[in-house]
Amino acid sequence: MGLPQESPSLESQADEERGEKHPGAFRTITEVSEELGVPQHVLRFWESRFSQIKPVKRAGGRRYYRREDIDLLKGVSRLLRGKGYTIRGAQRILKENGVRFVQAVGRGEAEADAPTGADRDEDSVEAAAADRRALEGALSELRACRALLAGLDEADHETRAQPA
Repeated sequence: MGLPQESPSLESQADEERGEKHPGAFRTITEVSEELGVPQHVLRFWESRFSQIKPVKRAGGRRYYRREDIDLLKGVSRLLRGKGYTIRGAQRILKENGVRFVQAVGRGEAEADAPTGADRDEDSVEAAAADRRALEGALSELRACRALLAGLDEADHETRAQPA
């Protein structure tokens, strides 16, 4: 199965010269992995669990993702990693609301309800809460450091202003 050929425009040629791809261009699994911040093996796993994720495959099994594939993966990622859904819960959201809804979640245009009951991944929710607590602690420490530095800067400024 070949990839569709798009006629190159001056804009897309300029993008390529800068090392950027046209927004409609196919992406490799490496590029999608980096964009989503998810390891490649996780993308392949999601593909095995969500039949709606269907990248174009070339000879040798090399995957190429379209923009709509990436939006769907982003939506699945937000359901699983952001909202704390289980795989089964995310599958239910896809079945009940459809691919377009999950793609809209991926683009930030729609919001899924918080998971409840069996759809809720307690480990994911607890990990997110622990991360939040750790980040709040780090922020508190940074604020204390900023206050100390401001005090030192003020003392240094006063010392330099005094005549010798």
